[in-house]
Amino acid sequence: MKEQIYTNYRLQLPTEEVLGTLVVRGGVIADIQPERTESGQNGEGQYLLPGLVELHTDNLERCISPRPGIRWPLAAAVTYHDRDLAAAGITTVCDAIAIGDLTPAESLRKTNYDPMIQAVHNRQQAGSLLIDHRLHLRCELGYESVAEIVSQYVNHPDLALISLMDHTPGQRQFTKLDKFREYYMGKHGVSESELDDFIQGRVQAQAEHAINNRKALVNMANVHSLAMASHDDATVEHVQQAAAEGANISEFPTTLTAAKAAKECGLQVLMGAPNLVLGGSHSGNVSAMDLVKLDLVDLISSDYVPHSLLQSVFVMAAMTGQPVYETMKPVTINGAIAIQLERDRGSLEVGKRADLLTVRYDLNSDLDGQVPQLTQVIRGGCRVA
Repeated sequence: MKEQIYTNYRLQLPTEEVLGTLVVRGGVIADIQPERTESGQNGEGQYLLPGLVELHTDNLERCISPRPGIRWPLAAAVTYHDRDLAAAGITTVCDAIAIGDLTPAESLRKTNYDPMIQAVHNRQQAGSLLIDHRLHLRCELGYESVAEIVSQYVNHPDLALISLMDHTPGQRQFTKLDKFREYYMGKHGVSESELDDFIQGRVQAQAEHAINNRKALVNMANVHSLAMASHDDATVEHVQQAAAEGANISEFPTTLTAAKAAKECGLQVLMGAPNLVLGGSHSGNVSAMDLVKLDLVDLISSDYVPHSLLQSVFVMAAMTGQPVYETMKPVTINGAIAIQLERDRGSLEVGKRADLLTVRYDLNSDLDGQVPQLTQVIRGGCRVA
């Protein structure tokens, strides 16, 4: 049985940091010891963390359409996406695939969801991907056919999470219409008059379809025991509705009020790593760091910048004074718990899969400009980056 020994590493265990040795046999963590050994790979005091668990990334869409109007070959885009995430230290990912997109222009989200889902699944089955890919279906409630489409995937072997989204202007993420206009005019290049028509259409679509779609999707999630997230909660009522429906995640709450309510209702609160790294929300919503300091954040997602996920661990440690073994939990074990994978990943424990990261970083140096240096990414005992 193949054995690997990692010694003289700062092991980030579930409740403590230990300068010691971790042994891998057959792709599984076989032993953890609080001392150095003479044999094995000498980490020279680097951090050794579990592989990162990512619940929501739009990176696949970026790889398929790196610029407006560009469509990259799908097989190549899936490969680029997989390598991007491996290089960022992510060993388990829920690829966020949007079902329904009421935007001013034609979108990948209306036509490409099935090719994207199948391309990732087929390449994973063929063994050509470096990390473990799961499926996160982002469901736009105002899109007429969303529940019908999602029903086709409820038994898909990769499906781990669905999220309920409502991007209607004036609600949730875009309570401020000026921010909505700024975002869509900048991203899609539409005129102000076109956007007025678009806003009217979005409001009408929500009124016609959102309630029935939500009921159908909630029922599917409960019947099939799927993890479910409520997206962009802004009010106590949003959170209470999600909790009553069986959601376990409040994904990107936009206000302090909603984040507090989510914690009180027992939902895991998910915030974006870019928000943490940049010090605020691009949509003008609540600061992730403010919520971290109030102990209101359970999960962190890289959203649209894969490398921000690891960086967020060290940003939180530097800004709060908490040890890394605590600040890593939102990107490791808590994510595994959210999608029911905690039995075999998410923490450095004997018997769990050897998904490991080695990282060089000095928490005592100035924060400004400091970026963690990822030196190895190991999945199931095999180095992938």
